[in-house]
Amino acid sequence: MSDSMQTELWLASTSPYRQQLLQRTGLPFQVAAPDIDETPIAGEAPAELVQRLALAKASKVASTLKHGLVIGSDQVAVYHGDILGKPHTPERAMAQLQAFSGNVVTFLTGLALVDAATGKSQLCCEPFHVHFRPLSHAEIANYVAIEQPLDCAGSFKSEGLGISLFDKLEGNDPNSLVGLPLIRLLAMLRQHGINPLA
Repeated sequence: MSDSMQTELWLASTSPYRQQLLQRTGLPFQVAAPDIDETPIAGEAPAELVQRLALAKASKVASTLKHGLVIGSDQVAVYHGDILGKPHTPERAMAQLQAFSGNVVTFLTGLALVDAATGKSQLCCEPFHVHFRPLSHAEIANYVAIEQPLDCAGSFKSEGLGISLFDKLEGNDPNSLVGLPLIRLLAMLRQHGINPLA
C-alpha cells in the first residue's frame, strides 16, 4: 500500500448520510463526533455559517489527533434568505414543502479538510439549487407519510422519493445536496496525495 493510502482519514460527523457518501470513494476512514456549538452568530450569512461550522467540526476532531486528515461538513437550506431547519414533525415538513411548491430552494454545504499534523486547512462552500415543481396538498401529504423526511433540512430526501418533487436540480455535485460534496473533497484529498484511483 502506498504512503498516501496510509494517511488516516477522519469524518467529523455522525451523519449516516455523510458516512454513506464517503464510503462510495472506497477510502478507509474513521468517524468521530465533533460536539460543537452550532448556534449561528448574529448577522452571519448562510455561506459564512456553513464554512465556519464545517471548519469548527474538523478542527475540533483534529485537535485530538497527532496526524491524519479530518473532514468537516455542514449544510443549510436557504429559502427567501432564511435558513431552514429540520422539520422534526410531519406538520412542519408539510408546511415547508407547501411553501417550496413551484419555487427554488438553495442548499449551501460547507466543506473543510484539516491536516491534524500541521493545522492547515482547506475550505469551500458548495451551492446547489433545487427547483420544486408545483405540488398538490395530497402529493405533499403522501410524500411526508411515505418517506418521513423529518430529520432532513428542506423536508425531503433527494436520494429517495424526494426526487419526485422536483422540476430540476442545478449544481456542480449532486452529492452536495445530500451533505458532502465529493467532487470538491476528492480534489482537496488529491492535494495531499490521496486518490482512490491511484
